[in-house]
Amino acid sequence: MKNEFMTIGEIADFFGVSRKAMRLYEKKGIIRPAQVDPVNGYRYYSPDQVQQLNALTELKALGFSLDEIKTIPEGKTAKGPLLEMLEKKRQAWQEAMTCAGYKEECLQNIIAGLRSCQSAENITQMSEQERAWLLVKMVCVEDVRAQAILSEALWL
Repeated sequence: MKNEFMTIGEIADFFGVSRKAMRLYEKKGIIRPAQVDPVNGYRYYSPDQVQQLNALTELKALGFSLDEIKTIPEGKTAKGPLLEMLEKKRQAWQEAMTCAGYKEECLQNIIAGLRSCQSAENITQMSEQERAWLLVKMVCVEDVRAQAILSEALWL
């Protein structure tokens, strides 16, 4: 049996997941061991299950939840809905990249502003209020509404 199958420890170590994660996958019905030794309770996984765990780890890395992943090997997801699920995840990543790009641009603007700001040279000697005003001047606010609220609050 040992030659054909991998133990839970071997398969977990191979994929860099914990034994606890493997037991969770089993509990959720995603990957059940091919065999369980009735004497010692050791779990053994077949070569097909190694491929299945490989797919699971890839899908998890792409941001899919275990509940979403579970529907795929069970056959509950036909080609159309599977493509829709993949497309939704792709769009979510695209939105996250757009948001990250915007934040990176904001950070670049703050860095450039701080480097070119003469008054920032003496930041350690400024009062707390002066540092706060410098920060307000340097930081890009994420949306126009937040900027308007901040401006209104400062002038009240």
